[in-house]
Amino acid sequence: MDTENKTRAGVFEFSGLASDVDLGIFLFIFFLLVYIITLVGNVGLIGIVHKTSALHTPMYYFLSYLSLVDLLYSSAVAPKMISDLISMKKVISFHGCALQFYVFATLAGTDVLLLSNMSYDRYVAICHPLHYVSIMTKKKCLFLILLAFSLGFFQSSLQTNCIFRLDFCGSNLIDHFYCDVLPLLKLSCSDTFICELLTVFFIGSYSIVSLTTILVSYIFIISSILKIKSSKGRKKAFSTCSSHLTCASVFYVSVLFTYLRPSDFLKEQDKVASVFYSVMTPMLNPLIYSLRNQEVKTAITRAGRSLRSVVQSGLLNSWNVVGGLSVFRSLNKK
Repeated sequence: MDTENKTRAGVFEFSGLASDVDLGIFLFIFFLLVYIITLVGNVGLIGIVHKTSALHTPMYYFLSYLSLVDLLYSSAVAPKMISDLISMKKVISFHGCALQFYVFATLAGTDVLLLSNMSYDRYVAICHPLHYVSIMTKKKCLFLILLAFSLGFFQSSLQTNCIFRLDFCGSNLIDHFYCDVLPLLKLSCSDTFICELLTVFFIGSYSIVSLTTILVSYIFIISSILKIKSSKGRKKAFSTCSSHLTCASVFYVSVLFTYLRPSDFLKEQDKVASVFYSVMTPMLNPLIYSLRNQEVKTAITRAGRSLRSVVQSGLLNSWNVVGGLSVFRSLNKK
């Protein structure tokens, strides 16, 4: 096809998650509830970490940023996906698609690196407890956070620039529910070799580096835990890592299933995996930390008691005001 005959698509259309109307309504209600829980869970966890002095440690410092990233990258996909479930036309503009991809890729890359930072933090805490405070300083934690965000922005900028400089001259139907790299590359009529190479390089290198950091950290962690003589001590040490290990496992299984395997076309199971890491995982992370981490559970319980006492105090004051007004009115009538 001649270059002059190639046209850039002004609007893309998604195939979406469901073509059946009844299924679409059910999924709309389900994912709306999931997104509300995601908002409440992550915002609540950030607030609890910020307000509870006992949680002002590097572990929860990283956790609060993980919650922030989960909240934002879910918001890059979920609202549009939810609205499309009950829309007749699932469309997005070219620039809107580029923006969605850029934000999602940035935050997903940052999420991967934050998970590896958290594993390093747990390694230092369990394998070098006496030097933990001197190693995990505020400056070092801030540096690791900034590094994660910087590398996330860097890889996303290169991928976005490469993909959205391609020509899209045929169908504008993206066989997915958001602007992801694989269906966009399949849609282009340009030579996509460089973009494919770039995608494999970044997804592969980030995954390998992050997974290696996590696996090596946990090899040393498990080795140190097994050396602890008391079963109570081993249980306490492992409980501080189990939440992070669960979250990392859920995220990586779904991501690796989607991206790091040969595929000629986007299958339905790929969409399910994409839903899991883009929508479900951000909801599960705060729930996992809330249910499996004793310090977080204690902080939530205290916050609940404080909120209940405030509500009860407010209701009592309201009743007192109402009672005072009633007495005042009765005296005026007399």
